[in-house]
Amino acid sequence: MDGLRVIPTWRHGQERLYVCLPDGRNIAWYDREAGRVNLLGEDREDDVLRALKPFLTGPVAVGPPPVPTPAELARLTLHPDDDLAPNRPGEALLVALDRDPGPARRLRPDPRRRALEAEQTVGDALDRLDGAGWHAVHSVPLPGGSRIHHLLIGPGGLYALHTLYARKQRVTVTDPMVTLGRREPTALLLGVRADADRASYALTAEVRPVLVLVGPTAVSVPAAPREVRVLTDLEVPALARQGGVLKPADVEALHAMARDRTTWTRV
Repeated sequence: MDGLRVIPTWRHGQERLYVCLPDGRNIAWYDREAGRVNLLGEDREDDVLRALKPFLTGPVAVGPPPVPTPAELARLTLHPDDDLAPNRPGEALLVALDRDPGPARRLRPDPRRRALEAEQTVGDALDRLDGAGWHAVHSVPLPGGSRIHHLLIGPGGLYALHTLYARKQRVTVTDPMVTLGRREPTALLLGVRADADRASYALTAEVRPVLVLVGPTAVSVPAAPREVRVLTDLEVPALARQGGVLKPADVEALHAMARDRTTWTRV
């Protein structure tokens, strides 16, 4: 009829329905909870309402977005395939497990599921910081098949978080090695720093590396690692107490860059 598509997205448990042109550009969105259809241009109002008609629940207000910032408008122009904001914590692992769940019975737990539990635990904690002016982007893909588990952006700066499942394990960190229980140590901190460096290059801003240990019984760090901050999942909310680095407009602009998939294709 008019070529418009309605694409649902979820963020922090709230649904928005975006109305997109055939080329993927957003021209409006329906906030069901607020009962409002936000238009980026009044010339397509009738077409937008016609496309949304099957989804509308009761009376709605229609009009331009309330006092949009430049960063918000930039994010609304992202093609849905390029927008990382809807990524769930552990998005890449969820997709991999959906494609290949593995054998129904196995002698040992699938390590992917433990890694997923760790990312979901940390991701949920980060998402709860949203009301304090922080934004988290999960499962950020990097060229070569690597990814940043979580990118946190807020008044206290930018952090690239790598999560490690350590349930009921003792962890020893001796830069660059990390030893989990009785396993052989691995040079994990090299990768944690490298991911933060790649994020700094992509966003042209300082991104600090963080290793988050999920559920350890004890953590031993004989000497502070170079640049890398080591936290447990229970200490993640403390990041929100950092401030005085970025202004709100800078936070929004960096978040707009970070959620754009094309930002990461050049690192």
